[in-house]
Amino acid sequence: MGFQRGRLTTATERHELITLITNAQASGARKEKACELLGLTLRTVQRWIEADDMTDKRTSTKKQPPNRLTELERQRIINTVNSAEYGHLPASKIVPKLLDKGIWIASESSFYRVMKAHNLLTHREKVKPAKPMKKPRALKAVRANEVYTWDITYLPTSVKGQFLYLYLVMDIFSRKVVGWQVYDTQLSELAADLMKDICSREQIKREQVTLHSDNGSPMKGATLLATLQELGIVPSFSRPSVSNDNPYSESLFKTLKYRPEYPEKAFEDISAAREWVSGFVDWYNNEHLHSGIKFVTPNQRHSGLDKEILAKRQQVNDAAKLNNPSRWSGKSRDWSMINEVNLNPEKKEEMRAA
Repeated sequence: MGFQRGRLTTATERHELITLITNAQASGARKEKACELLGLTLRTVQRWIEADDMTDKRTSTKKQPPNRLTELERQRIINTVNSAEYGHLPASKIVPKLLDKGIWIASESSFYRVMKAHNLLTHREKVKPAKPMKKPRALKAVRANEVYTWDITYLPTSVKGQFLYLYLVMDIFSRKVVGWQVYDTQLSELAADLMKDICSREQIKREQVTLHSDNGSPMKGATLLATLQELGIVPSFSRPSVSNDNPYSESLFKTLKYRPEYPEKAFEDISAAREWVSGFVDWYNNEHLHSGIKFVTPNQRHSGLDKEILAKRQQVNDAAKLNNPSRWSGKSRDWSMINEVNLNPEKKEEMRAA
């Protein structure tokens, strides 16, 4: 016979338990061990025996708090929150509105407890509840000029409160900046002109490129969307206010603004900004050994030279290891080419965007 600790016992159960313990003692068992086998503590049994009527003092304790809502008060709360006047409001607004009328029913926390018990904590506003935004579809690039990502960032000017805007388009497979421009405003028309220029220079065919961006007005403007349709480019968009959906562009802007050459003072005019960005893009595409593509330059990968470069590195590495194996405690560095790049993959994958 086992006893569940913490459960209150009836008088009959207590008599039976004490009888079992007494019989066990008479047979030579230790009282403490007998209590343990029954799931009781020795102190509990002693308390039962010491009581004149063998009652468990806890049974007389009032479990119901004295300030508990009455059934009438609970019903009044339910009627109030379901009324035409308050049916669309949360308890945090209902209580003060009642107080303004000189009415007190219960506290805000009591309202919430009753509403929760009766499943009344669903969306109560008259407007439609916000719909969860699905993650953008996964994109994969296995060659250059397959998936582009773009964004716009601010460039400060010497005039306080005025900014220039850098439009920057990147190929996620090669990390090459395939197009950029600096303007003094954000317009869908300007983005459309930039995309036309990129498609012309890169000789983009219809249905070849997917262009990913965030949800800014220039990105979703009618002129740009019409131009993309005309060019045969498929648009893709991030979720609102989720920068992680466009990591390559975010990483590129960070690289740009953390360059040692980035001006400490604001740009004097749009010509100065364009000149600096032109120098940055030239360095980034032609000199920057990008960690996300095995330390080749974006232009080398974009033009397909990275395969030969990485193979040569592997040969040199393997030869050095063969000539002096004691210098290697484990495997040598893997210089194999990265064959695919993912944007917003379905499953969590390692993706170095910087």
